[in-house]
Amino acid sequence: MNDTNNSIKEYLTDKAGLINQAIIQYLPKNNVPDILKKSMEYSLMAGGKRIRPILALATYESFDKDIMEIIPVVINIELLHTYSLIHDDLPAMDDDDYRRGKLTNHKVFGEAIAILAGDALLTHAFGNMAKELRNLSQVSKDRVLQIIEEFADYAGASGMVGGQVVDLTNDQSSTTFEDLVYTHAHKTGDLIVFSIRLGALLAGANEKQLEALTKFGENIGFAFQIQDDILDVIGDSEKLGKQVGSDQINDKVTYPFFKGIEASKEEVRKLSNEAKDAIKDIGIDTKYLCRIADYLIFREN
Repeated sequence: MNDTNNSIKEYLTDKAGLINQAIIQYLPKNNVPDILKKSMEYSLMAGGKRIRPILALATYESFDKDIMEIIPVVINIELLHTYSLIHDDLPAMDDDDYRRGKLTNHKVFGEAIAILAGDALLTHAFGNMAKELRNLSQVSKDRVLQIIEEFADYAGASGMVGGQVVDLTNDQSSTTFEDLVYTHAHKTGDLIVFSIRLGALLAGANEKQLEALTKFGENIGFAFQIQDDILDVIGDSEKLGKQVGSDQINDKVTYPFFKGIEASKEEVRKLSNEAKDAIKDIGIDTKYLCRIADYLIFREN
């Protein structure tokens, strides 16, 4: 197990390195105010694991494709994810002082610049993705449009943004378990699902493969967030890079709040098994996807 764990850590580190080398090159440079550029780069290069674009690469690679072809496309998931983190940390939302062990964007650059940096990253993610998809001659125009449409759907009002809205209204006195499920599925899960679907769509997946990979993404996305809830109760602040117990302090509803720690851990295991079962025997090599799932779901930070 240790050898497998070390192997997947090396895989993730290698892929994150490729993304980090590329991502800064695709930020807008011309006619961008210096403070805006610094604010965007500050959060983008603040030490994230790049899990979402890595999932897209691993999915593409499972179809025996060369991942270097799609790095300029998948980095846009990280641009969008970073915008969501900047806005999530704002005083009007979670009011966090630290992210990944560093001061949050608004603590360094002020609220107005942080909002605008998030806006700029979000807008550029769509423009740059469209531009880079155009360069992939093997991807049909219909599929390009499908990818852009799904990017908006999974990130927008019925996806990640909708999940954030329900999360903002959550409190321990009125939130239902169904509200929590909606929040976890959309605020966290939808961008993970899109990342996997992006890799599959770019690789030319058929409907059966796409359906199976979507199910895989939904399960690991939900399990990932439950594990995050668990770590907020029993995790290590130094490993997490943020204060443990913040959900309780902020009156936030979590999976352990409804089900308890042990039942939450059991649900994580169940979702993990269902995720891996979903992508058995679909005609691709899912080895790394399954290993990434285990690593993400049973992580300590």
